[in-house]
Amino acid sequence: MAYDLEEQEQIAVIKDWWNKYGRLLAVAIVAVLVGVAGMQGWRYYRSQQSSSAAMLYSQLDTAEKANETKKVQDIAATLAGSHAGTAYAGMAALRAAKSFAEANDLANAKLRLQWVVEHAKDDEMRDIARLRLAGVLFDEKKHDEALKLLDAKRVAAFDGLYADLRADILAAQNKNAEARAAYQIALEKSDPRSSYRQLIQVKLDALGEARK
Repeated sequence: MAYDLEEQEQIAVIKDWWNKYGRLLAVAIVAVLVGVAGMQGWRYYRSQQSSSAAMLYSQLDTAEKANETKKVQDIAATLAGSHAGTAYAGMAALRAAKSFAEANDLANAKLRLQWVVEHAKDDEMRDIARLRLAGVLFDEKKHDEALKLLDAKRVAAFDGLYADLRADILAAQNKNAEARAAYQIALEKSDPRSSYRQLIQVKLDALGEARK
């Protein structure tokens, strides 16, 4: 049966549209399909990365419990190099820094802590690393550098710990009035039920009363 005139006109319009835009539409469809495939591939890659990082971190945990310091440090380096985008890399770097510090290798301890400060995705993890790095600098008597680190913006939950270390450094510089004020902030920011609060109070009392 022959098409009527209206049907023929509709077919002609469709053919004309396809001649003008069909190739563009096909390219767009292919681009969408490639994008979907790429997204799925990226999700799979991220999942594989996370699984691999978790396995390495588990091995690090076992090595630490076995006091295999070198293995802890090597695994942490691997995580930082190949899985830097995962939280495991930051946690591993913190543990590696601890092992270096315990071995009195402060240079490498600082490198690991600085890596966390610069690369960790988690704010709290960066705050922990910054606090520990300031502590190492304090041990090295690099007081000004340590205080500068403690000036950084941080999660409020760390205010007490930062104030306490700041007070320790100021006390070491014989800046007793400033140290006393910092210890007072540390007390105000600490949990009243925490035994750590008692240590802060002891240090504050050791400074004596402020001179009038």
